Amino acid sequence: MAKILIDARMYGLENSGIGRYTINLLENLAKKDVQNSYVVLLKQKYFNEVNFPKNWKKVLTNISHYSVKEQMLLPHLIQKEKPDLVHFLHLNVPLGYRGKYVVTFHDLIMHRQGIKATTLPLPFYYAKRVPYKVIAKNAALKSVIIITPSFAVKNEVSSYYKIPKEKIKVTYEGISKKFKTDSRDKGELETLSEYGLKANEYFFYIGNAYPHKNLEIAVKAVKKYNLENNKNFKFAIGGARDVFRNRLEEYVTKNEAKEFCHILGYIPDDALPILYRNAIGFIYPSLSEGFGLQGLEAISSGTLLLASDIPVFREIYKDNAIYFDPFSVDSLVTALAKSINLQVNEKANIIEKANAYIKRYSWEKTAEDTLKIYREALQ
Repeated sequence: MAKILIDARMYGLENSGIGRYTINLLENLAKKDVQNSYVVLLKQKYFNEVNFPKNWKKVLTNISHYSVKEQMLLPHLIQKEKPDLVHFLHLNVPLGYRGKYVVTFHDLIMHRQGIKATTLPLPFYYAKRVPYKVIAKNAALKSVIIITPSFAVKNEVSSYYKIPKEKIKVTYEGISKKFKTDSRDKGELETLSEYGLKANEYFFYIGNAYPHKNLEIAVKAVKKYNLENNKNFKFAIGGARDVFRNRLEEYVTKNEAKEFCHILGYIPDDALPILYRNAIGFIYPSLSEGFGLQGLEAISSGTLLLASDIPVFREIYKDNAIYFDPFSVDSLVTALAKSINLQVNEKANIIEKANAYIKRYSWEKTAEDTLKIYREALQ
């Protein structure tokens, strides 16, 4: 029996994809592994809310990510627990930690981002960016095993850090059962009305509005399609408000697209499946992603997926998406037209086939694959 410590300080949906990964990995590991003992580092917000089996222990850890305290205090806190293995669920491994660990690299987007993706003055931006890259490199090189959510990210990490691919293991992510097409909710019309939407009269996007999400091209394409065809299909954009969401709103106004774009703000999890499945399709125009969880949620909810033609999406969705060139407005306009003009039976067949395909993705499988990696790392 081994003692495994998991740094789960990014537990919670406010931490976006990493938060969802953390929630689902812990939940399924707790169900599957009754042999090893676990120590979980949690912040105050979820410490009392989350419950685990008897072989799991919670440790309150109110230490912020990328902070001086993380570098100075976290190694001592971990060493006090004397784990045989640590799993850092994000790349912020303290430089001073000397124990055996595995680390999850969700993507390398932050490695490549430019100044458009920051809200900081340039001196502060570079003051944070340099330590970030040092910490990330240390995490990659000193780990026993690196976990990535796709082979696309695996190849990127291997190339970027000149690391043998054998050291990097892929664990695909999963889909929550609440997005399944057979789990209909009462009050769908009320929910749509609350957001000012009508079934099959809008395209949908949920997520942040960072520059690499490439939402501007979707705004342009929806506007162009509507004007050229005398239509009024909406582009509904969900996600918590921040400076990037404000910039997008300014972009919509500047480009005279407010008639066609609804920026919805934060959407609670219970409303999300409703907004997915009543859309004509989910537009995923990203230039780069680590996995593409929202696309799977859209398919599972029963809608079409319109995805940018990038390697990671081809890997995850195969031929179960309508692909477009993420640098071409006209290419996306063509994809919009294709999705709108599908016959009812054609659309149903595409969604049925896609749903059969995505059954391979489950959080149970993610936990199983992660457990195998723990066993390999402990040898």
